[in-house]
Amino acid sequence: MEYREQEKKQNRMHTMDMIHGPLAGKLLLFAIPLMLSSMLQLLFNAADIVVVGRFAGKEALAAVGSNTALINLVTNLFIGLSVGANVVIANYLGAGKKEEICKTLHTGIVMAFMAGFFVLVVGIIFAKQFLIWMVCPQDVIRLSTIYLRIFFLGMPAMMVYNFGSAMMRAFGDTRRPLYYLFVSGILNVILNLILVIVFSMSVAGVAIATVVSQYMSAGLVIRCMMREKGEMHLSLRKLRLDRATARKIIGIGLPAGFQGTVFSLSNVVIQSSINSFGSVVIAGSAAASNVEGFVYMAMNAFHQTAITFAGQNYGARDIGRVKRVMGLCLLYVTITGLLLGQAVVFFATPLLHIYSQDMAVIVAGIVRMKYVCSLYFLCGVMDVLVGILRGMGRAVMPMIVSILGACGLRLVWIATVFVHIRKPEILYLSYPVSWTITLSVHFICLFYLLKKEAK
Repeated sequence: MEYREQEKKQNRMHTMDMIHGPLAGKLLLFAIPLMLSSMLQLLFNAADIVVVGRFAGKEALAAVGSNTALINLVTNLFIGLSVGANVVIANYLGAGKKEEICKTLHTGIVMAFMAGFFVLVVGIIFAKQFLIWMVCPQDVIRLSTIYLRIFFLGMPAMMVYNFGSAMMRAFGDTRRPLYYLFVSGILNVILNLILVIVFSMSVAGVAIATVVSQYMSAGLVIRCMMREKGEMHLSLRKLRLDRATARKIIGIGLPAGFQGTVFSLSNVVIQSSINSFGSVVIAGSAAASNVEGFVYMAMNAFHQTAITFAGQNYGARDIGRVKRVMGLCLLYVTITGLLLGQAVVFFATPLLHIYSQDMAVIVAGIVRMKYVCSLYFLCGVMDVLVGILRGMGRAVMPMIVSILGACGLRLVWIATVFVHIRKPEILYLSYPVSWTITLSVHFICLFYLLKKEAK
């Protein structure tokens, strides 16, 4: 009896009641581990680049860097599906449908493995062709292909970890995925140092370290869910694909993934415009963009929080509480975006010095930061509104608005305003302009949707 009581207490420590009680503190307790997870991920990714750049040479560094856009493009679509699993489970938790929660949990893991295995096969077969299509330089294409093929071996693990951690978030557990990411990240760094420095394995060593750490994090998530009691319990015997549940996950997750893919494509177009200004502006923009990533990830935690809390309360049909979740998340993301954004602009010079000692590059980076980071909170507000809509099961609406607004508007801006005033400042201005217009449309859609649901 004592063991069972202790087990129940342990389960309560890792889950959260999102549909009762005060919201302000719970939202922060949920969001902070997500922030730390994202920061850790960025730091570990930076460690990969530093190790390969310092100890394997510029060709190896270029080979790893040349794959970044392609990897983001390929994986965004499938990782977006994990958002679907999160929302479906959150809705069922709010509605108290235990049997449906069990089906979604097991279907989600099966879908994750299937999607990961599909990407693995396609990636290994077509790795070199993808790089040829991206006009990868001939002097690094051999190393780039090696890195990409090994990286794709880890796709099943990456998908399982993302689905598993997304479904754990639906229950309110954001701490344990953070711990698992920390453990796997430390393993990644240690293996990088051993394989690249000691065994001189260059890009293959970095890729192997990444794959091993991905399987470690996926294994820890699966082990955790298998040891859970209650609704979060994962049983290998129950692993099967329930078609109706899979359709629900895809219905919400696929638009999210497609939106991420289109964003990647629009960023490629913007990058090509930045490239027209030469190496100094390219380097300055790249360094500033790297710093921006930390601000974005901090804000994105409230996007994830909005999805899960809105999902559970919408499942419980408490629209008033969904509105409170929205109001608090908008407040938190605005404060976070303003504080971090302004801090980055204020400390721009020392921050950019980490990436380059060239003053011309630093000045070019400061220009981007002034136009993007100072108004970055607008992007956070836009994402929170998208999160509320997704949590309420509306996935297609925010996808269409975001693609036409954040992506389409930028492309129109480049084809019209930027063509007449060819300055980096004008190009960077497309970001806050597109965020403002897109979040305004999202807000109008959400206002009418909440009004309709309240009736």
